[in-house]
Amino acid sequence: MSNNQLKQANLANLPSHIDIPRYDRSQLKAGIVHIGVGGFHRAHQAMYINELLQTPGSEQWAICGIGLLENNRSLRDILVKQDYLYSLVVRHPNGQIDNKIIGSMIDFIFAPDNKQKVIDKLANIDTKIVSLTITEGGYNIDPLTGDLDLDNPDIAHDIAHPNDPKTAFGYIAAALKIRKANNSQAFTVQSCDNIQHNGVVTRKMLLSFTAQLDPELSQWIAQYVAFPNAMVDRITPVTTKDDIDYVAQHFGLTDEWPITCESFAQWVIEDNFSDGRPNWDLAGAQFVTDVTPFEKMKIRLLNAGHSVLGLLGSIHGYGTIDETISDKGFSDYLRAFMDLEVTPLLDELDGINLEQYKDTLIERFSNPNIKDSLVRICSESSAKLPKFIIATVHENLAAGRDCSLAALVIATWCLYSDKQVNQQQEAIDIQDVMGDELAEYAHQTTNHKLSFLKLEGLFGDLMSQAAFSQVYADAIEALYSPTSNIKNIMKNTLENKQHALALETK
Repeated sequence: MSNNQLKQANLANLPSHIDIPRYDRSQLKAGIVHIGVGGFHRAHQAMYINELLQTPGSEQWAICGIGLLENNRSLRDILVKQDYLYSLVVRHPNGQIDNKIIGSMIDFIFAPDNKQKVIDKLANIDTKIVSLTITEGGYNIDPLTGDLDLDNPDIAHDIAHPNDPKTAFGYIAAALKIRKANNSQAFTVQSCDNIQHNGVVTRKMLLSFTAQLDPELSQWIAQYVAFPNAMVDRITPVTTKDDIDYVAQHFGLTDEWPITCESFAQWVIEDNFSDGRPNWDLAGAQFVTDVTPFEKMKIRLLNAGHSVLGLLGSIHGYGTIDETISDKGFSDYLRAFMDLEVTPLLDELDGINLEQYKDTLIERFSNPNIKDSLVRICSESSAKLPKFIIATVHENLAAGRDCSLAALVIATWCLYSDKQVNQQQEAIDIQDVMGDELAEYAHQTTNHKLSFLKLEGLFGDLMSQAAFSQVYADAIEALYSPTSNIKNIMKNTLENKQHALALETK
């Protein structure tokens, strides 16, 4: 093994500006078993644990990673070679870079090689928390019913073969069955995925799964297992060769899978655990009794803000979030949307100054060191916009408020789905499971301005609400004009809104 390989023995050789673990990793115990060791986990939860471990007294809260999929094999090989260490390159909007080595992971089990070892690790009483970043797809939710998709082949397999699991739920159920049989304390199941009410969703899916598998176990889980909801936030792009080269140059060590992320991180957690928890609040997380208003703030401002920039910027011809928001016309429009159509719907939150939060969002979106592509942002808009933007429209209409800024974004989504080119006539790469259906309804717009709104599964009754349909039709007319220019349309829409508000306040 090379002397310039990232591993425990070589940490002492690192330059002094590299932040390395200042705790004795040989004394750590894996109280957390994490399923789905992707970039976000390594930039978020594992980072919080790393910071907590710098203070003595939390040694029992290190992490054992679990890889369920065959494509996790290379990650396992790299982590083993590197003593489970990896680099975290934190890029600030002003160009400052924080270089860290994260040491909070002390083991990694590759399930395809030894499924029983995973089950035994989860069942071991030292495991207090089983956490998840398995993406929305890993929860196997039926998009039509919101229930567990029992027809999914892997779910069906795990119900039929409980000792040969493939899914996270299969492994968790097998381990909890052992805990129940041994009359042991249940562990907490903690979702760290970017899903609204992620704890509620995880509980619902696991109980549905175990109800099919073992009804008595399902009742035991419902009684004894905690599923805390949490709101997670940190932009973490996919690792590139440039990231690997940066670490080699600035650390003087080879890290085959470093992580780059933005400087902002947020984690708001409901304080509901089965068998103890780390003091994550000492590392910057926030414990609350109800995460709902924090989730609403993030979804309606950050996630919606991404979609506003993504759709409008794509039609103009921009490629990334930072490129789009560096254009004052787009940043002004986004800030007005956040201030005038979202903020009035949000609750006051402990520890959160909404004006500062919005300022921070603009700064984060502007970060030139985090290249977030509009194609990624706009992918699966049919799953995102009902939660991010359309819910805001319905609430504003119910309160008798104008929603013309959001109406233009939705009208732009129609144009985006219909023409599938930007205003330079360059093709737009649309990635959406409903793409064909969206295009079908959008294609009818030239004959019927409101045709896109006929997709009631997405829009509800917006077509029949005159306060919305009129401003939407005006936006469609402007967008479909032969001389259409998205920046001019945004400017006119914003000026009309501000003019109307000025008249109201007189």
